Amino acid sequence: MRFSEYTTISPMGDAAIRIEFNEAMSVQQYHMMQLLIQHIEDAELPYEEIVPSFQVITVLFNPLDVKKKIHNRQNPYQWLEEKICIILQQEITVTEQMEEVVEIPVCYGGEFGPDLEEVANYHGITPGEVIQKHTERDYFVYMLGFAPGFPYLGGLDESLATPRKQTPRLKIEAGSVGIAGSQTGVYSIETPGGWQIIGRTPTALFTPEAENPTLLRAGVWIRFYPISIEEYHALKGESLCQSLA
Repeated sequence: MRFSEYTTISPMGDAAIRIEFNEAMSVQQYHMMQLLIQHIEDAELPYEEIVPSFQVITVLFNPLDVKKKIHNRQNPYQWLEEKICIILQQEITVTEQMEEVVEIPVCYGGEFGPDLEEVANYHGITPGEVIQKHTERDYFVYMLGFAPGFPYLGGLDESLATPRKQTPRLKIEAGSVGIAGSQTGVYSIETPGGWQIIGRTPTALFTPEAENPTLLRAGVWIRFYPISIEEYHALKGESLCQSLA
């Protein structure tokens, strides 16, 4: 296979190149994006930064720096695009590896999951079945975004896909676990939001004072498991003591 079979390349202003992957996001496509980034880095092209997102890689460059590499009157964007297109034509082999799995405890329902019953009613199942379906799968972290440490996850059972709330809440507590469309996620900080909240974890996803402030990173897996409200408060207390130590 070649990168070019899965991508579209286009300008993004006069100092950036946009490489978009055309198919629905998958674990294989994530690894393909990481491989493409590695190939661009190895080529030692005159770019300033490579910015990956959910399905797009943006290559930022300074046209003046690129111009120094050109020995004719060619446009800097066209020159760099040609170099990247050569990379896109390379034959590649994509391997998928099961990396680190981060287990995250969740107290479902009650005050921590005010939308659990709504999600259950929407699908005509019980709250217990929602919890079972939500915890029996592993979820892949494609990227962090929206808020510091907030994971964009793949792998939600399609039978749990639920529309966002028509009126977003002005305040959702950090650690809240929700569903929005075909995605599930964990609020890393307190923020407004429209996701259907089905539970909350005592595990901190974002600790700004820590050397490594985000618990998760792209490329790892998440596994949720249910806990009681007593276990939640016990783990929350341990987490607080560790942060104060």
